[in-house]
Amino acid sequence: MTKNISAGLLMFSRKNGLKVFLIHPGGPFFAKKDDDYWGIPKGLTEENEDHLQAAVREFEEETGIKPAGEFIPLGTIVQKGGKVVYGWAFECPTDDAVTIKSNTCQVEWPPRSGKKIIIPEVDKGEFFSIENAKVKMKKAQQEFLDRLLSSLDKDK
Repeated sequence: MTKNISAGLLMFSRKNGLKVFLIHPGGPFFAKKDDDYWGIPKGLTEENEDHLQAAVREFEEETGIKPAGEFIPLGTIVQKGGKVVYGWAFECPTDDAVTIKSNTCQVEWPPRSGKKIIIPEVDKGEFFSIENAKVKMKKAQQEFLDRLLSSLDKDK
């Protein structure tokens, strides 16, 4: 795994106005955290793995949804801790409620207790208007929204 490189996908729908699909991290630490904690499904790239392939793999692992269609490159952003995130967008034909099925991971809880629990990596996923997404989404990832809007404007 490459510790400082992640790749992810921003799913969007234009069915009833432009909406984007964001996920919320699972586990007790994030249970009561909302605004500025949602983001795109993403994860670390494997050694020598194509970034887009990693983004597709991570999206499916975290949501249970198999992404398909044209992938629109959104470039890269750098998160607070220095992690570089490669992003792409793809269109979903619906903006209805989406049922997700996330993979799980093991975390220490409570912190520094030595006790390990298994949690879903993602506890929920929802479509948001761009305006609402900018409230919910991690600040560093919001640039992907602006780039998506710019890309869609070029297609008009």
